[in-house]
Amino acid sequence: MKQAVILAGGLGTRMLPLTQTVPKLLLPVAGRPFAAWLLERLAAAGFDEALLCIAHLGEMIRDEIGDGEALGICVRYADEGPVLLGTAGALRRALPDLAPTFLVTYGDSYLPFDYAAPLADLDAHPEAQGTMAVFKNDDRWDRSNTQIEGDRVVHYRKRARDAAADPAIDHIDYGATALRREVIAALPEGVALGLDAVQTDLAARGVLRAFFAHRRFFEIGSPAGLIDLELEIELNDQLPQGSSR
Repeated sequence: MKQAVILAGGLGTRMLPLTQTVPKLLLPVAGRPFAAWLLERLAAAGFDEALLCIAHLGEMIRDEIGDGEALGICVRYADEGPVLLGTAGALRRALPDLAPTFLVTYGDSYLPFDYAAPLADLDAHPEAQGTMAVFKNDDRWDRSNTQIEGDRVVHYRKRARDAAADPAIDHIDYGATALRREVIAALPEGVALGLDAVQTDLAARGVLRAFFAHRRFFEIGSPAGLIDLELEIELNDQLPQGSSR
């Protein structure tokens, strides 16, 4: 079974006032809820199941998506509860529902590559604990946060938008990372924690592989991002592929 975990519990503050009454995952994009575009891409990439980690307006997501049958994928839910735990904390809470290896992505990201590729890479390398999709960003679409050596992520660090350029940190986390369940099981339960802390630790320990995507990422976390994605969908109604280097 191929499992994708979608982190969809955030408040979506950059998209206010829209996200006061509609969760970001259900914002309309090119005439459909964003969730429909994302889940269909995952189904086309061969995923059997999507586990949605929900919190803010989560019942609206359940009501709209249901079991996912109409979108070609089995959908299950893990509720973060009333206290937001961060992206890694939400995964830890969902631990009983996680597959031995799974792909984690975000409920506001749309990635024009093969979503299944990082998971296949991780399965082919038992010595690794994760495989992160990365893109040679050079601070173009957002601040780069990843240093690559060969096929490894050797350094991961979030940088402020006004931070000085660092030539060594020229790639960015693309928004899709394959992980082993044991990585999440090792985290403290009930503690707010971001996935970036997990990625930083795996990179520092030399157990995080890199999978190279070759087209820019899209997101609906900002009004400008939403406009860019609608244009992308209108121009490219097909499933582009990524590849490893």
